[in-house]
Amino acid sequence: MAESESGADKSEEPTSKRLQEARDKGQIARSRELNTLAVTLAGAGGVLATGGGMADMLMKMMQSNFDLSRAVLIDERSMAIWLLASGRMALDAVLPLLITLLIVSIAGPISLGGWLFSTEAMAPKFSRMNPLSGLKRMFSLHSLAELLKALAKFAVILLVALLVLNSDRDDLLAIAHEPLDMAILHSVQVVGWSAVWLACGLILIAAVDVPFQLWDNKQKLMMTKQEVRDEYKDSEGKPEVKSRIRRLQREMAERRMMAAVPQADVIITNPTHFAVALKYDAEKGGAPLLLAKGSDFTALKIREIGQENQVTVLESPALARAVYYSTELDQEIPAGLYLAVAQVLAYVYQLKQFRAGRGKRPAPLHDLPIPPELRRDE
Repeated sequence: MAESESGADKSEEPTSKRLQEARDKGQIARSRELNTLAVTLAGAGGVLATGGGMADMLMKMMQSNFDLSRAVLIDERSMAIWLLASGRMALDAVLPLLITLLIVSIAGPISLGGWLFSTEAMAPKFSRMNPLSGLKRMFSLHSLAELLKALAKFAVILLVALLVLNSDRDDLLAIAHEPLDMAILHSVQVVGWSAVWLACGLILIAAVDVPFQLWDNKQKLMMTKQEVRDEYKDSEGKPEVKSRIRRLQREMAERRMMAAVPQADVIITNPTHFAVALKYDAEKGGAPLLLAKGSDFTALKIREIGQENQVTVLESPALARAVYYSTELDQEIPAGLYLAVAQVLAYVYQLKQFRAGRGKRPAPLHDLPIPPELRRDE
């Protein structure tokens, strides 16, 4: 089990945040052996696939450079011209192989760990210049594993190379007795198949290295229980900070709510424990909206602000409790309260007409129709 610098056991799986931070730093599992295997196999396959064309192009380049006329030989500018022509022919011959190797060299690392571009990983780290840190890395478990891999790779490649040379001994001796064009083509085939078998020898090394790199990277990212708790606190916030944030949010919401009270058509009270402020916009239609609601001290503030702004305050305990518990701020009242609230708004309209001297005083409201499922007893 891995241990942290403080000595605590890293027994916890890395969290998603830890994994993302490691990825941002470029700390992901990579296998150089897998990349070497992919590039070597691709190169060997490319040589076998394009070897005939490369051999023909090599023959043409040799013929053109060894069969020069006298006029070309005495021309001082001809050397540069023939050099450029030969370079172009050589590039045309090897370009398919180079493109194949480029693609594989990019796809190889992506196959383990995915695509990653990290500027933080590219930044210079002065800590790596510390001799003590360098000595610590040299004698670490990772360095030991790299040394064992290098020795194993050397032994495997040496064994495969000896087997390939022994099996190709007759072909190599026969090349010396073949015509030049056939010898070049035969040499390309021998080199290609030898590279294939040498690359196959790397499969065993890669099969061991890939699981090891995945395991080693995971061990580096393992966390202690304290690290998990600290990360949770950082991501979720400390309890006292969260409490303060919630308090500030409540205060801001209450200030916005109080600012909307003067726009209300009526404030319905309990009369002391609850207060709700309703507004009906006839032009927009729909149901009345709840602009503000509160209990105890907040209810008192709603009533005070309403009275200061000449908003009608009406006592209806059952309706006040029903609206308070069934409706959220800036939401329409439920359909079950339409009739009761409509009677209240009609009463408020008639009361305003009476105060303006354009009608008689409306009769007090009694027994408003509130559905049983919306009634709330104190």
